[in-house]
Amino acid sequence: MKKLLCILLCLMLVPLYATAENVEDSLIVGMLSTRTTELTPLFPKERDIVSLYSLMYESLVTIDDNGIPQPLLAESWSETGDGKTWTFTLRENITFSDGTPLTARDVAASGNKILSVAKDEQAEDNGFYANIRYLVNSFTARDDRTVEVKAARPYYGLLYSMTFPVVPESQVEYANPVGTGPYVVSGFEACSFLLLSVNENWWQMTPQVREITVMFYPNNKDMITAYEYGRVDTVFTRSVAAAQYKSGLTSLSIAYSTRQLEMVMLNHRERSFPLDNVNVRRAIRYAINVDSIAKNAYMGMTVKADACYPTDSWLYLDQENQFVYNPDKAREILAAEGWSDLDNNGILDLPVEGAPEPKHLVLSLYVYEDPENDVRYETANMIADDLKKVGISVHVETVDYAGALEVLKAGSFDMFLCAFQIDVVPDLGFILRKGNSQNYGRYASTPMTDLIDELRISEDQAGFAYASQAIQQQFAADVPFISLFYRAGAILTRKMFTTVRSIREFELLRGIEAFGR
Repeated sequence: MKKLLCILLCLMLVPLYATAENVEDSLIVGMLSTRTTELTPLFPKERDIVSLYSLMYESLVTIDDNGIPQPLLAESWSETGDGKTWTFTLRENITFSDGTPLTARDVAASGNKILSVAKDEQAEDNGFYANIRYLVNSFTARDDRTVEVKAARPYYGLLYSMTFPVVPESQVEYANPVGTGPYVVSGFEACSFLLLSVNENWWQMTPQVREITVMFYPNNKDMITAYEYGRVDTVFTRSVAAAQYKSGLTSLSIAYSTRQLEMVMLNHRERSFPLDNVNVRRAIRYAINVDSIAKNAYMGMTVKADACYPTDSWLYLDQENQFVYNPDKAREILAAEGWSDLDNNGILDLPVEGAPEPKHLVLSLYVYEDPENDVRYETANMIADDLKKVGISVHVETVDYAGALEVLKAGSFDMFLCAFQIDVVPDLGFILRKGNSQNYGRYASTPMTDLIDELRISEDQAGFAYASQAIQQQFAADVPFISLFYRAGAILTRKMFTTVRSIREFELLRGIEAFGR
């Protein structure tokens, strides 16, 4: 019966020909790590390490398969007064792995420690959870089971920020604190290995997988080689090279979503001809074959995101007709705006009254070539080729990271192919709201700013969803930039260890604690 159940669970997740074996009671994982010298869950230094911390430490709130906040350490919550006070009630009888009872003081101390670093203007790094400073003013323990959170404003999005790890009050300043999660550390050597074993004091059912061995590698090549030679059971990678590994008879390739949004930033600065014209921006959107870029440059390792929200989000609004690849439509729009090829050189021109020469539709496209993302230059050239087909000439220019920041901050570009890491709180205001520091395109829309402000005072789930979808409609109308897609990664594994529907970045072993139940 157990074997049959395992087979059925596998079929739920992978094609019929994939028959990876049951993980049974142990798993060996390969992971990239070069900077984690000690275990500091409140202030992680590397993105994949966060997935390990989520097995050892739990939070007040968890995010379900649909992307909606659900209770975890908190059994319930409520908001009172003007929406600026949230009260979280902890579950009873939860202990840390050393047997010490969890109390509201531990939650408050963990939250306030993160908050203090996040608000420290002198700190070189405000921490992985730094955005909490925009949402929370303070945490207070009212009694052993009641945590009061003073919010910066009434905002449903605050619940997403309650996903930080909770450690004992007495250990917030120390490395390797105990946690309430399903696993505990039984061995660790920086940049070498981490051994996890079952937390016998965990408040839920004992996991089937009792031991997890994590081997750390300095680069993708060494990690993938270890997988190919069977030295590890599972690896996580964001390299597009992982696309060559397909699910087969003894191995699975499971896609996971990241929060890295790839985009073409458009410059809206005053008198930024011709991109100050929304119809030119629309034409550019229609002319870029995003699906082809996703398939051929990124090898399909993407999640579609027409208006910044991924298609697998509960907040996504389907406006596919607004974002389809249609070069004929692009030509039609440009012609209606007066653009034509006056000298038959393949580049569109626009006569300007009183000017001796027409304007030429020639744009610069900067690209930051990330050492960990070697496909952006290829993508930039694909975009240039697409735009050339509708009469737009594009000069591609590459810059390093420092040069990219300089160009973006100065606004000295027409288009910029870049990426942003989106916070756990699904709020795009930092790049869409007028005047925000990372709105490098100088996009300024009063209707969009009003919608962002409406989102940020939405106190319930329905209001939050309504404002999010209105933002997507305004995005389609204004074309502030070209939203390409979210990057995806791949989990390569010979052993089935989870049955959850949605595996995502920072929770790459999500569901392992419940496998086999």
